[in-house]
Amino acid sequence: MEELVIRDADVVDGSGDHSYRADVVVDGGRIVTIVKEAADAGCQRPKARRELDAEGLVLAPGFIDMHAHSDLALLRDPDHSAKAAQGVTLEVLGQDGLSYAPVDDRTLGEVRRAVAGWNGPGDDIDFDWRSVGEYLDRLDRGIAVNAAYLIPQGTVRALAVGWEDRAATPEELDRMRQLVAEGMEQGAVGMSSGLTYAPGMYARGGELTELCRVVGSYGGYYCPHHRSYGAGALEAYEEMVALAREADCPLHLAHATMNFGVNKGRAPELLSLLDQALDSGADISLDTYPYTPGCTTLAALLPSWASEGGPGETLRRLADEGTAERIRHHLEVTGSDGCHGVPMEWETIEISGVGDPALGEYVGRTVLESARERGESPWAVARELLLKDRLAPTILQHVGHEENVRAIMRHRVHTGGSDGILQGAKPHPRAYGTFPHYLGHYVRELGVLSLEECVAHLTARPAARLRLPDRGRIREGYRADLVLLDPQTVAAGSTFAEPRTLPTGIPFVMVDGRFVIEDGRRTDALAGRAVRRTSR
Repeated sequence: MEELVIRDADVVDGSGDHSYRADVVVDGGRIVTIVKEAADAGCQRPKARRELDAEGLVLAPGFIDMHAHSDLALLRDPDHSAKAAQGVTLEVLGQDGLSYAPVDDRTLGEVRRAVAGWNGPGDDIDFDWRSVGEYLDRLDRGIAVNAAYLIPQGTVRALAVGWEDRAATPEELDRMRQLVAEGMEQGAVGMSSGLTYAPGMYARGGELTELCRVVGSYGGYYCPHHRSYGAGALEAYEEMVALAREADCPLHLAHATMNFGVNKGRAPELLSLLDQALDSGADISLDTYPYTPGCTTLAALLPSWASEGGPGETLRRLADEGTAERIRHHLEVTGSDGCHGVPMEWETIEISGVGDPALGEYVGRTVLESARERGESPWAVARELLLKDRLAPTILQHVGHEENVRAIMRHRVHTGGSDGILQGAKPHPRAYGTFPHYLGHYVRELGVLSLEECVAHLTARPAARLRLPDRGRIREGYRADLVLLDPQTVAAGSTFAEPRTLPTGIPFVMVDGRFVIEDGRRTDALAGRAVRRTSR
């Protein structure tokens, strides 16, 4: 007898089609039987060792977070309710061009310092891997939800070239090609870039194209955080579309937003650009989070030249009075490339986390607020914080536009990605709330998307981009990554004031047929594993 029958569920199967009522039988980690309209048809109903009454609940495929920063969180926190409680059953790691494989001893130390604001310093982690395959093997020891991995182009460049702002030599480019090929062979699903983050930002277009050719040849995709989401944003999108087409590599645009005052109301221009490319045969998708503020590290806003040489050199420049004044001028007058070419508006920069608890007074306040309280300039406060906390502070950047958010989430190639940074005392609420916020606020309250459309955006579309043949839909034979939710109550509990509050209305979540959320509570199941690219 099978393990479980989910009885009388309203099935939203990921296709975008209308829901239907059914009994769904799960056994051996897969969906084995779907009996539609079983109660009404009077047919013999399936039986199992356990029955779960789903009356009034929607059964959907597990949600796929296309942009996650849980690279270390999955290892340090077996509970991982931040994602499991949202119905996330698969996360895509290795984002924005910086993560922890492939590395050597030198590069690992550099990367750990560079992204401490994203993932913590990692002092509590045994870094017993160096290659992509070894990192995926580490995930296979048991994690809360499944995870796929993108090869981080910035980390690859740090390993082969270093942190210098220069073109790669032919030998270095060959080494990067080799590292990308090895990562793809070991199971990565593609490659990411962070083109406003050192050292990935130092790569010229031709270098990126060559690496993308390798990725495309293995059936992977390119996921860039491109060169600007502010001034010149459309040109930055155009560069990525042209580059991916030249390389014959599918393109997935990370957190595809149009931010800052220069882009208010300009989402239709981006969507027109994408539609033209799609209509001419380009393979493009994108992800967004359903909020207006962004989130990154304070150090990421610095001009690219200030980050050349790695974190140690950045701190040295900040400590030098003359160099620090040059940095201030680029930030406040010229418009730093790290801040997307837009002169700094300190009132939009809220400190969300610090590495040193002694600096906690800054958290939850904008840089401008702290500066006024201290009688100092905003730059003096930001500089002191960067030096004292050794580049660790994270920020919320309040520069988005609601009309752009809504327009982009309606697009035919849109998927959901939290871009969730789990570090800091007051992280962005998207880390704990992205998926229920889509379903509660934008579906039920605003009607921006229908429930069926939204579920497709969060399940089948990302599964197709990842080329997963047995996830993202409710179909017989598919993996039992499943979510039961109440469409009348599902909502994000997380807010900017209380960002770690868990959602409501998602009582059951299954990963590979095992409950990780049961009756609204996290079980002790570590059902997740690495999801590897399976074919070219």
